[in-house]
Amino acid sequence: MKKRIGSYPRVRVEGGGQAVVSQAGASCWSRRSARPGWMRRYRRRSRRGGRLGRCKVLLDVALAVALGGDCLADVGMLRAEPAVFGPVASDPTVSRLIDILAAAGPKALTAIRSARAKVREHVWKLTGSSSPDASGQVIVDLDGLLVLAHSDKQDAVATWKKTYGHHPLMGFVDHGRGGTGEPVAALLRPGNAGSNTAADHITTAQLALAQLPKKYRRGRHTLIRTDSAGGTHEFTAWLAQRGRWLSYSVGMTITDHIHEAALTVPPTAWTAAVEPDGETRHGAWVAELDGDVLKGWPKGMRLIIRKERRHPGAQLRFTDADGLRLTAFATNTTDIPIAALELRHRQRARAEDRIRAARATGLRNLPLHDTAQNRIWLEIVQIALDLLAWMPMLALTGKARRWEPRRLRLRLFSAAAQIITTARRRHVRFTRH
Repeated sequence: MKKRIGSYPRVRVEGGGQAVVSQAGASCWSRRSARPGWMRRYRRRSRRGGRLGRCKVLLDVALAVALGGDCLADVGMLRAEPAVFGPVASDPTVSRLIDILAAAGPKALTAIRSARAKVREHVWKLTGSSSPDASGQVIVDLDGLLVLAHSDKQDAVATWKKTYGHHPLMGFVDHGRGGTGEPVAALLRPGNAGSNTAADHITTAQLALAQLPKKYRRGRHTLIRTDSAGGTHEFTAWLAQRGRWLSYSVGMTITDHIHEAALTVPPTAWTAAVEPDGETRHGAWVAELDGDVLKGWPKGMRLIIRKERRHPGAQLRFTDADGLRLTAFATNTTDIPIAALELRHRQRARAEDRIRAARATGLRNLPLHDTAQNRIWLEIVQIALDLLAWMPMLALTGKARRWEPRRLRLRLFSAAAQIITTARRRHVRFTRH
């Protein structure tokens, strides 16, 4: 008796199967995406066109992007599975819709954003203790990213990194350590747009606040975090303006004045930094600066500086001292120790994870030529990222809630299933595991 040993089982490939569908893991979206109100709310703001409503076409493109597509034609992966996704528009119909929405300009963008805000509020209510506002505070991170262009596109110019493309500014709601995050703002800008342009930060913050439930659009329970690009007089004054009263935690550039003030801090004024688990962060200390360094800044602002031993391979700067890397940030929060404030600001680095997820979900490049068309594409990308964030909040637990789009696609959405019709109902049957 011989026992065959091989790396993989030997199978025979045949065609003609009719009861098996691919991308069946995405059926959770196709069946649930309309129920929170996508179809109903957007249809009120758009006319129906042809056999399929414009909202259905827009959602199909967003689903294709969430599944890994990076252009309009990738909606074909949904068209290939009508048993799961229903009728899907043709490529020319999708292109015409994008042109119509682009021609509508701000009206189309306002309709899409209004629908997203309504659905977001509903989803947060459904998630309960897992929602981003469960702690009583919503944290919005603003950050920019470079989107490279490999062909001639409108507003694609040389960037500050000597590349070629666009420089959009985005906002993300932080889900904390137990989750990921969801986009709430995206401002498309030319590649040469400044990193610390206060007007762009104000516009992006306004878009982000409009996506939040009304009670979070002003007041201390909403925290705006940025890197040093947001540490400008105009932006901090706008955040702290009377009647708005937002909390903020913005990075600050180490100027000569701040550097000199940091050198005069006595050793006893430095406090050890902390880790998320409460343990001491070895080799890092924080202190608060006051006096002349706060002249000209909004009332109530606190300037906190951190010194830390440089990481292996890191280069020291002229503003560093005694072989320690100096960084600073400003905040108007007064009831939290400075070590906890520094930890909260350091956790802004999670925005880099959200940017990585956005690049893997349609922002590797902008597939269209005109800026108006690419603004619609940015909204489609945000819808896809919303779905990728809401599904774990509603359906997954434990470590799976922190899965990024690539892992979700590999482990869940790409699963195949069997279509079974019984008692006039259609069932999607997965394997038991």
